[in-house]
Amino acid sequence: MATIREIRRRIIAIKSTQKITRAMQMVAAAKLRRAQENILKARPYAIQLDNIIAQVAIRSKRDLHPLLTERGNDRKLLLVLVTADSGLCGGFNSNIIKRARNYIDEHKGSEIDMFCIGRKGRDFFRKTDLKITAEKIMFFNHLKYSDAVETISGIKKLFLEEQYDRVDVMYNEFKSAIQQNLVTKQFLPLVPAEPEEDVLLTEYIYEPDEYSVFDTLIPYHLEVQMWRIMLESFASEMGAKMTAMDAATENASDLLNTLSITYNRARQALITKEISEIVGGAESLRT
Repeated sequence: MATIREIRRRIIAIKSTQKITRAMQMVAAAKLRRAQENILKARPYAIQLDNIIAQVAIRSKRDLHPLLTERGNDRKLLLVLVTADSGLCGGFNSNIIKRARNYIDEHKGSEIDMFCIGRKGRDFFRKTDLKITAEKIMFFNHLKYSDAVETISGIKKLFLEEQYDRVDVMYNEFKSAIQQNLVTKQFLPLVPAEPEEDVLLTEYIYEPDEYSVFDTLIPYHLEVQMWRIMLESFASEMGAKMTAMDAATENASDLLNTLSITYNRARQALITKEISEIVGGAESLRT
């Protein structure tokens, strides 16, 4: 059985840990509120822009622009994986890494390279045989739109140089503080909308020409979508971290209650033993 001194040390250590987890919970909650506001502002615009691009693309030839052109095979794929830069956020990182490994297993016939956004994904896949073509880490705490522009510039360059036949992106979509949805979708080439049955497609008039419109609109569209993906991932991370730290704080409280009971019982046993020794000594003196 642990001594009173050992129990006291454990209680002090757990109280210190509890203060840290409570502080981290409060910080994550504050960041979550800001991140949630940002994603709720950006999401409607990004979704509507995505719908517009998909509708415009269906009216155009797939080979009109290189970012629309299908390569005809999926021999070489680039997986853009968005994880967090830090841990202590429950299963946020482990779940998406597990999904990425399943993705790799499902595409064993293809050569897959990684574009890692976030340190946790980079650190994990660095230990594997997969090639990490590019990375962007340690920026989520100071997230700016320029980060999305820089990332898209790298992805677009790799695709236009025909190093990859398809680019897929995998990230956590924010639903609530306790719920995130793992999303995997094709990023490049752009996927046109599915044509509706028995609906005639209206032809658009382009100024100055169709290619110039696409050459301006598609890169901007990609930047907006990546900006939304980064915001979704960061909000999901803060929600997962707040939930994990709240659970850790509650577990610390339960453990403190258990240790307090053990500590009091140990003190009671020690006091009883000392009283018994005193009484025994007094009795021996009488005789």
